[in-house]
Amino acid sequence: MIKSAELLAFHDNGGPVPLSPIWEAIAANHRHNGLLWDQEDLARRKLAPDSEIAGNKRAIDLHNQQRNDAIERIDEELLKALPAPAAGARLNSETAGAMIDRLSILSLKIRSMRLQTQRTDVDKEHVEACRQKLSRLEEQRKDLAACLDRLLEEASRGESYFKVYRQFKMYNDPNLNPAVYGEMSGSTKRPTRS
Repeated sequence: MIKSAELLAFHDNGGPVPLSPIWEAIAANHRHNGLLWDQEDLARRKLAPDSEIAGNKRAIDLHNQQRNDAIERIDEELLKALPAPAAGARLNSETAGAMIDRLSILSLKIRSMRLQTQRTDVDKEHVEACRQKLSRLEEQRKDLAACLDRLLEEASRGESYFKVYRQFKMYNDPNLNPAVYGEMSGSTKRPTRS
């Protein structure tokens, strides 16, 4: 079973992952979070041509879909490895995969905030504010990691469980996004969701 200490070390340092479907999905999730982060930064440029921003937006949608697909694979693999929940087991509102995804994002925030604390081209107030934010991010990650460990320990004893509900990213499905299927049918009128 996954331990948060191993997970945080991977998120912070990268490197090879154990050969297992769970770790392959964890690596894919973290990779797409990093690529998504980079594209989000690029999409906020003010001087870039609109065509580049449109390309960034399409890349964001792709990486976000792949990120969510990886979360679901993490959950599927974990549920295969866990025993069936006991009668009266507590349903957790968040899946372990979603928690792992949040830990991945927190590692990216921590890395970026740490870089802000090392800048020499800003005033001391900026650096100090970023140090305080970094401390809060590290506390948040520590707390979330402990919650993940507790969930997985309880689930391994059958005391808690989670479900994979599926993330229906309707905007990525041309059959479910009214703007896309309207465009494909030749309609120029923007469909409404009433």
